[in-house]
Amino acid sequence: MGRLHILDHPLIQHKLTYIRAKDTGTKEFRALVEEVSMLMAYEITRDLPLVETTVETPVGVAQTKVIEGRTLALVPVLRAGLGMVHGILNLIPNAKVGHIGLYRDPDTLQPVEYYCKLPQYMEERDVIVIDPMLATGGSASAALRAVKARGASSIKLMCLVAAPEGVARVQADHPDVDIYAAALDQGLNDHGYIVPGLGDAGDRLFGTR
Repeated sequence: MGRLHILDHPLIQHKLTYIRAKDTGTKEFRALVEEVSMLMAYEITRDLPLVETTVETPVGVAQTKVIEGRTLALVPVLRAGLGMVHGILNLIPNAKVGHIGLYRDPDTLQPVEYYCKLPQYMEERDVIVIDPMLATGGSASAALRAVKARGASSIKLMCLVAAPEGVARVQADHPDVDIYAAALDQGLNDHGYIVPGLGDAGDRLFGTR
C-alpha cells in the first residue's frame, strides 16, 4: 500500500498558513505556492540514489557523490499543477516536464483526458505527478493511470492539501504510489471542495473565478 507522507517542516507549514488565507492576493499566493513546492521537492527527493565520484577542488581531490542515473520527470495536472512546477525546477533545473489535461464529464462526473504530452523514456524516469488539491482523488487517479499507460513505474504524487476521501481513492487505485502532502484536512463539503482547504487553487493562482 502506498504511504501518505505529511511534510511537516516548519517552513512548509508556515507558508501554507498564508496560502490558505482568503485575503492572500494572486501575486503573493503564486509566490508562496512556488516556495512551498520547492521545499516539498527537497523532502520528496531525499531518497534519490547516489553514486560515488571524485571532483578536483582548488586544493585537492574530494571523494563525493552525485545523483545516480534517471532524470526526474514532473507531470503537473492542468491547470493548477502548473503553479507548483517552477518552484521544483528552481531546485532541480534538469527535470523534464510533461503535462496532463483532464476535465470532468458533466454526465458521468468522471475525469476525461483531453491532453497528454510527456517526456520520452518514461519507463526510465522517476516521476512526480503534481495535483495541488487531492479532493475526491478522481483526477489524480486518472493522471497516475495515464503516466503508467505510457510506461512509468517509479511514481510519486505531490499535492498541497489532501482530503481523506482522495487519499483513500488513490491508495485503492494505485497502491504502489506514495502520496506527499503538506496537510491532510478534515474532508469534503457538498460541492467537493476540501474543508478547510484553500479554495480553488487554479483560480487563486491565475486570478480567475
